[in-house]
Amino acid sequence: MSHDTAVGAPSAQASSSAATTPPRAATTAVRPSGGRAGAAAGTVWGRSAPIVAALLGIVAIWYVVSYVFLSESRRFLLPPPHQVLAETVGNTLVIAPMLAALVQTITVALIGLTIAVAIGMTWALVMSQWKLAEKILYPYAVILQTIPILALTPLIGIWMGYGPPARVVVCVIIAVFPMISNTLFGLQSATAAAHDLFTLQKATQRQRMTKLMLPAAIPSIFTGLRQSAGLAVIGAIVGDFFFQQGSQGIGGLLRTYTLRLNMEPLFLAIIFTALFGVVVFSIFAALDRFVVGRLFGVSTR
Repeated sequence: MSHDTAVGAPSAQASSSAATTPPRAATTAVRPSGGRAGAAAGTVWGRSAPIVAALLGIVAIWYVVSYVFLSESRRFLLPPPHQVLAETVGNTLVIAPMLAALVQTITVALIGLTIAVAIGMTWALVMSQWKLAEKILYPYAVILQTIPILALTPLIGIWMGYGPPARVVVCVIIAVFPMISNTLFGLQSATAAAHDLFTLQKATQRQRMTKLMLPAAIPSIFTGLRQSAGLAVIGAIVGDFFFQQGSQGIGGLLRTYTLRLNMEPLFLAIIFTALFGVVVFSIFAALDRFVVGRLFGVSTR
């Protein structure tokens, strides 16, 4: 009897404690339905605020230089922002060809980036499989990176003409090296222990590549993609600047406005070029955070 009482006492105490302890769900604060949306909005604003602040700082410096450091007779060299917008945005003779040129440059940049990604990843995959291939091919990648593109543009123009294909080639040459180096680094980042495990399991070379090396290389691949995307924009603009045949790109307009000293359209073209580069970089940076965060559980904040 005493034994039953001794056993039952803790049980009764536990029951009493459970009865007096509120359920877990009851103590958890109910989040408002808009909490997640508010947090997302806060995150977006937190990422956008430095960019907005930087743009406002550039505009402020622009005004200071235009009105403080330049006399009125020389202000045409750096017209203030409101004058640039007033004389260009509402002028269809300026804005229409500029938007068409921007579309042409975007097309060249995307084509060049796609080709650079395909070549760079294939190049890195081949080097990762054979040490001899790495010793032979990697120096060519380094040489391609170190040769100034301005030294190659005359040859590219002679060999391929001065139209859009030559612009794409310039774009590829500038953008391919980050894909090669980052992909190769990622493919070689798997640990020796992981390789030993695949060897014990008698995995084929294809299984080792698809289940070990490529998944380990994904963060590095997206880093290279982000870098190549920014360089592809530069390559497209450089190609537009030097190769004038065919549809004119934004780089061609920069050259035309510079030769004619059309300062307001020139600065608007520069603004469009800068915004284009920022948008492309931001898109691929967001894609990097999203994909890597989903696959590896890395926080995207």
